[in-house]
Amino acid sequence: MGQTLIEKIIAGHADGPVQPGQIADVEIDVRAARDFGGANVVKNLENAGLSVADPARTVFTFDCNPGGSDQGYAANQQLCRTYARRTGVGLRDIDQGIGTHVAIDDGLVGPGATFVSTDSHANIMGAVGAFGQGMGDQDIAAAWAHGKVWFKVPPTKKVVLRGRPAASASAKDIALKMAAELGAAGLLGCAAEVYGDVVDELTVADRVTIASMATEMGGIIMLFPPNQAVLDFCAAASGRPWEPVHADADASYVETMEIDIAGLQPMIARPGHPDDGVAVDDVAGTPVDSVFIGSCTNGRLDDLRAAAAVLRGERVAEGVVLKVVPATRKVWERALAEGIIADLMAAGALIGNAGCAGCAAGQIGQNGPGEVTVSSGNRNFAGKQGKGEVYLASPATCAASAVAGVIARADAIPAPREPAPPVRQAAAPDPAGRPAAAIGDRPTTVTGRIWLVAEDNIDTDMIFHNRHLAITELDQMGPHTLGNLPGWEDFPTKVRPGDIVATGANFGCGSSRQQAVDCFQALGVSLIIARSYGAIYERNAINAGMPVMIADLLDRGLENGQEVTVDMTTGRITWPGGEAQGEPFSEVQLEIYQRGGLLV
Repeated sequence: MGQTLIEKIIAGHADGPVQPGQIADVEIDVRAARDFGGANVVKNLENAGLSVADPARTVFTFDCNPGGSDQGYAANQQLCRTYARRTGVGLRDIDQGIGTHVAIDDGLVGPGATFVSTDSHANIMGAVGAFGQGMGDQDIAAAWAHGKVWFKVPPTKKVVLRGRPAASASAKDIALKMAAELGAAGLLGCAAEVYGDVVDELTVADRVTIASMATEMGGIIMLFPPNQAVLDFCAAASGRPWEPVHADADASYVETMEIDIAGLQPMIARPGHPDDGVAVDDVAGTPVDSVFIGSCTNGRLDDLRAAAAVLRGERVAEGVVLKVVPATRKVWERALAEGIIADLMAAGALIGNAGCAGCAAGQIGQNGPGEVTVSSGNRNFAGKQGKGEVYLASPATCAASAVAGVIARADAIPAPREPAPPVRQAAAPDPAGRPAAAIGDRPTTVTGRIWLVAEDNIDTDMIFHNRHLAITELDQMGPHTLGNLPGWEDFPTKVRPGDIVATGANFGCGSSRQQAVDCFQALGVSLIIARSYGAIYERNAINAGMPVMIADLLDRGLENGQEVTVDMTTGRITWPGGEAQGEPFSEVQLEIYQRGGLLV
């Protein structure tokens, strides 16, 4: 039987043909760490007494806080710089921009290559037919030390785009349509291959936009078969030719999904959920306080051109703030040379340093309480880009909304609205602190009080908000656990060492932050049980030695505080008067758990 794209790429970097569900040791061509995760990678390596296997294939990328405006980020960046000087590891410093884009534009990655980073959107490498994966700091430390990481080969879904969108729609609108159709877990644990009438016409920038939102659909990666234009782009970037990688004609897919984009009009995702996409017309006229154009999804040159085409000769509406952040220094320089920067500034835009901007809480792009933002980013989880509400849209829709002062299509901009009075809202207090609990021995059967967090799609910002990402000490993480999940802000004050958390589907979706796992360890939580997990979160937990099991304990008549007993080797879960069956730990998970972590 033939192989899918992901199977071919992994097989080419492992010990031969692979199949879904198989665990393979995968050779990683490029191993990266960002400024917030990089410091923990260094600490993990040094604490384990490990060195870097191949510094020439290893790189730091500073994109979360290019200005070093936060002392935690500044300290972490300097720690990484010092380590790079000492070891010969590569460094793309604060002037270079988003690391995943730099890797593509500098030719470090091309069709068939493998790439890992502490960036949960490393899977944008699928845009050029490469494998990219966001991982936690222990995973990345292992990749730096050994050049390989274990990886469970995912099944592949084929996504077929039927028809062509309207001329007013863009790649972002296609991505939002896909997210709306597939949902937050539609690709959960799977790779996807994208085909259809319009695919061959998509530029590299278009493919990056769509691929970057695979994470928001629960996917491991969204792969585009490279066409000649992609091969030419990668060859020009790297100075060497690349061979195309395509799925075999008889490749096996777990599902083929068709999405009708014929005549697709501009889309927008409503606040809180990237998959809550509707037509822009459905929410047109909604007052806007700020607009953000940038991110790894829409910060490329073509995106700034699209925004400038709308803004040229216009002015941002009174009372509205427009923030623009190019993805990379190269994009910044070309936009400057083409006059795009001048057009944006003439319209009233604030232009930031190349980088991640508001998504990482380290640069311009955050919003305040009550503030309504239209953003070209890929995530609009509550609290992700500030304390206000965030709509997701294309750069053109963002620009049109900035001019109108209300949500608007680029081809139907109304007269600018009168500015609304400011909305003031008191900031929520931080959760009460408590000391971290020590991790005990490694029993394979645990008994503890149950906490039923009965929600699906709990993202990593709800678990451990990005404003705390500079924290690297375990004993400081516990008080922030679930601090951004409404109704659970006081969890750290109620939980006791040995307690068990049970929750819904797609737990830990979102970013690659290790702290979203470590905070539970800091509180002494003995086990997390969920219907399913975000792919990166599950890996992070396993590699940290944090016990996580797949099972459904919701709607079983259990109550908070009731004791349950869980056998990790069999998956059997019991409590007085009831029982359930979960997935037992795999050999890899059990071995890492009993060691106390991947790097122990």
